[in-house]
Amino acid sequence: MAIRALHSAATGMEANQFNLDTIANNLANAGTTAFKRTQANFEDLFYENLKIPGLQDSNGQITPLGSSVGLGTRLSSTAIDFRPGNMVETGKPLDVAITGNGFFQLDDGTGQIIYSRAGTFTQNSDGAIVMASADRGRFLQPQITIPPGATSISISGTGEVSAIIPPQTEATQIDTIQTVTFINSEGLLRLGENLYAETLASGTPIPGNPGTDGRGSLKSGFLEASNVEPVRELIELIKTQRNFEINSQVVQAADQALQLIANLRRF
Repeated sequence: MAIRALHSAATGMEANQFNLDTIANNLANAGTTAFKRTQANFEDLFYENLKIPGLQDSNGQITPLGSSVGLGTRLSSTAIDFRPGNMVETGKPLDVAITGNGFFQLDDGTGQIIYSRAGTFTQNSDGAIVMASADRGRFLQPQITIPPGATSISISGTGEVSAIIPPQTEATQIDTIQTVTFINSEGLLRLGENLYAETLASGTPIPGNPGTDGRGSLKSGFLEASNVEPVRELIELIKTQRNFEINSQVVQAADQALQLIANLRRF
């Protein structure tokens, strides 16, 4: 019995350690643009069934209950919480937030299309709109290039990119930003750097104009903040600490029981 308790408590400590790592990552990214918090989900392990419920006893009666003991817990999945974050005004026309469902499409430089909620865009030396990064220029897809000398750049809620192109004095539509949705956004693969990749679990991307077919509209001059709520994460942190401590106490109790059993021959 004590050996089983040691094993079960060890799985509980391991599960709480993983949950602690998840909470730490959430808190570390509380200020990261468009970051989506992760929630760790757990499941109980196999059960040792000593008596299965529903069997007949010696009198032919059906037993209403059985007897079994569980063998601990383990991680079942980590779910991405895609609830929207708050909108933070920046005043920069190429900073774009998605107010609802959807992702921007980006070219990672190898021809692979990746996805992001962080609309921190800027122009490269050729005028093409790229993701603002000190590491690598990732082109917005479909690629949009703003003509040289263009002023008063603006992006509408439905994705139309407009600007005043000299010698004209009125704004001209240059192109349209497209966003994509997924049947199962939680099935996307996190790559870091605010990026996601398509997987078999997420399904194929469904492109379209912002504000149509359930896609969120765009908000120029704003960025989406992280959806991490520090107070909520701190509460989860305290609960995780307590659960870890309780499991460690089970380990101590099981160890004491084993010591008592080992010393029985002395009595």
